[in-house]
Amino acid sequence: MALTILIVLGLAPRLTWACACGCGVFEVGTGSMFASHPGGMAFLEYDYLDQNQNWHGTSAAPAADNDDKRLRTHFVTAGLQYTFNRQWGLIAQLPFAQRFFKTAGDDGEIDSFDHSALGDLRIEGVYTGLSEDMSTGITFGMKFPTGDYTYPNFDRDTEIGSGSFDFLVGAYHLGSFGLGPLAPGQEMGWFAQVLWQHAFATQAGYRPGDEINSALGIDYNFGPLGKLTEFAPVLELISSNRWRDSGPQADPDNTGYDRLILTPGIEFGAGNVRIFADVGFPVFLNMNGDQIIARELYKLVMSYMF
Repeated sequence: MALTILIVLGLAPRLTWACACGCGVFEVGTGSMFASHPGGMAFLEYDYLDQNQNWHGTSAAPAADNDDKRLRTHFVTAGLQYTFNRQWGLIAQLPFAQRFFKTAGDDGEIDSFDHSALGDLRIEGVYTGLSEDMSTGITFGMKFPTGDYTYPNFDRDTEIGSGSFDFLVGAYHLGSFGLGPLAPGQEMGWFAQVLWQHAFATQAGYRPGDEINSALGIDYNFGPLGKLTEFAPVLELISSNRWRDSGPQADPDNTGYDRLILTPGIEFGAGNVRIFADVGFPVFLNMNGDQIIARELYKLVMSYMF
């Protein structure tokens, strides 16, 4: 697979950032996000979602059934990935979030709050020694409670940080359809990734539910195109399964979900610079209780390899 590194490994994630709304989807990677040779990469990722549709079970529900009316978030994540050799690598990611929350107060009046803060730091190791071509890898690491989880106007499941230490364990594989290039310098491939996130140490009466995010995708690299060294459309199907939150500060009746998201995207690069962008569209949602969802999820990643 000729697509190069854009590593944002660790399906979280996203996320990762302690929102029952499902920010973990931002940590799902594409085939271009896995190291294919030793070296380093610095990246900056921007994610956006605007949750304003109440959802119950598998269908839309009246807004009056949910005190929460809107949750709009801008995420910016700075990351560094380094592959030391053909077997071992390391990834570090630190997000920053700006969040707008509109909800009904105890008096029934609609209140609005804005808050910006660092999110939770993620550090993961990558083992790629399972195959000579580094096409199969195992990821493992931790999420640290560096994010703010004490902002008084947010519920615990909408705080920017979770307040928990989480284990992160995952795997990925890159494959080829064996069709050969449709034209010189072009190739078609597929990729799969899965990540399990589990909170093992928590604070202040809140434990985020376990989460499993997975991705299955295909890409077609057109190779050099004009001044671009590569140009590749990507199509992914992302699955997210999150268990209910628990603890005295949690809302188990209105947290947890099963979800499928279709995400068409595109990657292009020139020299050591790569840019990747996609838009996710939910095609299946099954939400516990009443939760507000976003109709689209946006991602943009800019990276520099060294």
